[in-house]
Amino acid sequence: MGQIDWSDFEKVEMRVGRVLEVRDFPEARNPSYLLRIDFGPDLGIKRSAAAIRDLYTKEELRDRLVVAVVNFPPKQIATHVSEVLVLAGVNPDGSMRLLQPDADVALGARVR
Repeated sequence: MGQIDWSDFEKVEMRVGRVLEVRDFPEARNPSYLLRIDFGPDLGIKRSAAAIRDLYTKEELRDRLVVAVVNFPPKQIATHVSEVLVLAGVNPDGSMRLLQPDADVALGARVR
């Protein structure tokens, strides 16, 4: 993988949000949820489709802090428009675990 400049990294806007709502997304190809995530007063509530249904229950996700890229263009996924990309660490076997702060931070806080 090639190196990037600091200016390239600064273009990726990663923010902390809190999952407000989790719904099943049966139209997706992979087992997925539809998430509503609160990124605070500046960014508001955004939607995301996340292929994590096999990894987390709805109860585990509700009220959880997550990290997401918020400045990608919206992406149509089946019948849903995903506005943000929730980030996860991906293991060699393809399994994932969501990234999250280890303590409370303000909603919308920038990740660096």
